Amino acid sequence: MLCSRPGAAPTGRRDIRHAGVRTAGTAGPAPAALAWTEAGQPAAAANGAAGANPGEAAVVTDIVLGAAVLALLIYRQLVARPVSASALRLLVILGAVGLLQTAQFLGQNHSGVLTYGLIAGSLALAAAFGALRAATVRIWMADGQAWSRGNWLTALLWLAAVAAHLGYDALVADGHGSRGLGSATVVLYLAISLGFQRIIVQQRARRLQPGGHPAFSRIGRPG
Repeated sequence: MLCSRPGAAPTGRRDIRHAGVRTAGTAGPAPAALAWTEAGQPAAAANGAAGANPGEAAVVTDIVLGAAVLALLIYRQLVARPVSASALRLLVILGAVGLLQTAQFLGQNHSGVLTYGLIAGSLALAAAFGALRAATVRIWMADGQAWSRGNWLTALLWLAAVAAHLGYDALVADGHGSRGLGSATVVLYLAISLGFQRIIVQQRARRLQPGGHPAFSRIGRPG
């Protein structure tokens, strides 16, 4: 006949302390499954959230940088400026930054031929908007120097160009597993669009020059 020792706790009695469970005769914390349920799940969730943050931060950074570049371009084109080689410096800087962002995206996402095709389509859209904006820019001659200035329609076409780029990304790129492509290539998109606009504006300015001389012969504002 079995009897329990005096003072011994009945078998199966549980003592819940600090979210832990102990059974009679056990000195340590209880089962690992409970520890995982109460502590492991929040830790795993936190680790998962931390793993998602870098990608989201990169997208936010790309969008903020793109918005800053867009604001700069609109401001520059609403102010009267000489058609000079100074614009080429900005174009080179934007192109370099845009290529770097695009290369990082392609490297991190192991992109294939389809992604490169999507980028080519986006850049063709950039060229089309550049040609449209060039037609809205006013060009005139002053003291032998060609000057240019855009207007409210030029600014609206810049905004429409970016909206079309992000819309193209949402409708086409996301559907083919290239999420984030639009934000990663927005600076390159702006650089290509600006480049095509500058080429057409320079051609128009060159036709205003007597004898068809180059539209710009010096860097910076005259005087």
